[in-house]
Amino acid sequence: MTRARPSKAWVLNGVLIVLLAGAGFGIYQAFTPGQNTAQAQTRSTPVRRATVTETVSAAGTLASGYTGTANFATAGKVASIDVKVGDVVSVGQRLATIDKAQAAKALQVAKANLAVARDNLDTAETADAVPATGQNTTQNAQNTVTSAQAKVDQAELDVQNAQTALDNTTLEAPGAGTVTAISGTVGQQSSSGSSSSNSQPSTQSGNSNAATSSSAGSSGFITITNMTDLVVDTSIAEIDVSKVKAGQKATVTLNSSPDKPVQATVSSVDLTPTTSGSVVSYKTKLALTNPPEGLRPGQSASVVVTVAEAQNALSVPAAAVRTTGGTNVVTVQENGQDVQRQVQVGIRGESTVQITSGLTEGENVVLTATAATGTGRTGGTGGFPGGGTGWIPGGGQRGTGPGGGFGGRG
Repeated sequence: MTRARPSKAWVLNGVLIVLLAGAGFGIYQAFTPGQNTAQAQTRSTPVRRATVTETVSAAGTLASGYTGTANFATAGKVASIDVKVGDVVSVGQRLATIDKAQAAKALQVAKANLAVARDNLDTAETADAVPATGQNTTQNAQNTVTSAQAKVDQAELDVQNAQTALDNTTLEAPGAGTVTAISGTVGQQSSSGSSSSNSQPSTQSGNSNAATSSSAGSSGFITITNMTDLVVDTSIAEIDVSKVKAGQKATVTLNSSPDKPVQATVSSVDLTPTTSGSVVSYKTKLALTNPPEGLRPGQSASVVVTVAEAQNALSVPAAAVRTTGGTNVVTVQENGQDVQRQVQVGIRGESTVQITSGLTEGENVVLTATAATGTGRTGGTGGFPGGGTGWIPGGGQRGTGPGGGFGGRG
């Protein structure tokens, strides 16, 4: 009995099945992560002397140290505008005028009324000086003098108000700066009762034609902004506000020129908070030390305030200090052994910590981190936070991290 031989097609199909199964297994092995295990990594670094700084960061906006708005305080038709946007003006400089014919006429009438009132007072006083024949006559004469004097007083007040109204037909600059906006035009009717306002208290004297208002939000006929006296407005979070004080140094980095930081000084910190939703902050103002040219109010910036600094201080990487229940502990290498030691810390910087007692210069402190290692093709992530280089076993690669330790991504 002869056995049937398998056909060539079956043989080829079998070979293809084996090859496909092998390829699939290989792909599965290649893309399946190996089992990760936690492996402790350590390195040591000496205790060094360095400058340790503690900083507080916030977002800020450039603003003018002085912004004033000038408005006519007398109603009338605008007769002239004597400045244009971009002009630099001084305190008291004429900005614009309104038609003064009506105000001048009102003053003329008020002065005439005052002259009549004074004549009537003179007549009453002369009559009162003549000896009277009866008590009623004497009393009437005195009443006439009193009434005439009151009319003189009122007439004098009318003259004063009319003179002020005439003076107010000329609009003067309430402060020095650059004209940044003009909202009126020649020929329009100006309403009365307006005033000038300043964005903050100013030592510059205001003009006679406008009262000073503390309202910075009111619009003006002409707006004046001091473009050279620029400040930075920012807000400090409530958790940091107790650290920030007037006089502290700061660095301001404009978003438009991140490679050109500007030095600044904290000018003031509000005593009352500003609340937005559940966020509480305190408005803070910084003065620029040597601002570059070309800055404009409204530009955004980042602010870093130095709230504490220790020069030539014993320091270790922040990752070396472990704090539990108010106790600070570091691991120190002694005679080849890792020993736990309690230390006292001073200023805590972003990457380094000041050591005030418990360590001496040159001693080696140990930094320990747990890194994920794998047996497959993919490495793990881990290592020390900090600025050196590190190596992760298990197929990883060298990596860098902020702060002086080793770590990275495999």
